[in-house]
Amino acid sequence: MAHSDFRTPRVFVSTPLDGAPVSFDRDQSNYLLNVLRLREGDDVLVFDGVNGEWRGRVGLAGRRSAELVDLKPSRPQPPAPDLLYLFAPLKHARLDYMIQKAVEMGVGRIRPVLTQHTQASRVNIERMRANVIEAAEQCGVLHVPAVEDEEKLDRALGRFERAEPLRRLIFCDEGEETTNPLAALATLPRGPLAVLIGPEGGFSEDERRTLRALPFVSPIPLGPRILRADTAAVAALAVIQATLGDW
Repeated sequence: MAHSDFRTPRVFVSTPLDGAPVSFDRDQSNYLLNVLRLREGDDVLVFDGVNGEWRGRVGLAGRRSAELVDLKPSRPQPPAPDLLYLFAPLKHARLDYMIQKAVEMGVGRIRPVLTQHTQASRVNIERMRANVIEAAEQCGVLHVPAVEDEEKLDRALGRFERAEPLRRLIFCDEGEETTNPLAALATLPRGPLAVLIGPEGGFSEDERRTLRALPFVSPIPLGPRILRADTAAVAALAVIQATLGDW
C-alpha cells in the first residue's frame, strides 16, 4: 500500500480530479501562498475523496490566486470503509476532537444521534464536515467520510431495521457486567458494522432496554473504568477495527 507524503502540503478539493489543472479557492490560495509561503513550481498534493491523490506544481493565476498544474497520480483511491459511526453530540471542543479521531480511525460515515441525555442543544453539521476534511488532509486519508444529518435515536434504530438489516450495531454499554470488549467482539461474525457511542450522561435505562432487545444490536463493555464520551469513541473504534475491521 502506498503511503502518504507528509512533507508535502495536502489539500482537499471538491472538483473531480482527472489530471486537468485545479483552481484553488480564495481560502486555499491564501493558505498556500501566504501561510505556507509556497512559490510557483512548489509541489502540492490534492485529493477529492473519490479519484485518489494527485501531485502537481503550484501555478499563479493572479496576485492572490493559486492553481495546480502538471498533475500526476500519486496514490490510487482505496475502497471506502464500511463502518458507520453513530454518536451523541458533545460540546464544540470535544466534538471537534471526536470527529477528527473518527476519521483517523477509518470510519466510512458519521451520523449524530439525539438521546435522552444528549447535552448539546444544536448540531453544527457544517462544522463537523470541516473537521472531517481537515483531519483527512492532515492524516493522509483518501476517503472523506460523509457527515449525515442528526436524528433521534429511535428513528436511527428504525432505519437499521428498514434499510440495513444486515449491519450489526455495536452498542458501547457502560452497564455491562463484564469488562473485556474483546471477548464480546470475538463472538461476532465479520460483516457490515456500526458503532454507537452514548452521551456524557450515558444512555437512559429505557434506551438501554430498547437497544438490548433488538436482534441486530450487540452490547460491549469498554473496560473497568468510566470513560468520557470522546475517549470512549477512540477506545471503541480501536478495539473494533483491530478485531473486526481493517487493521
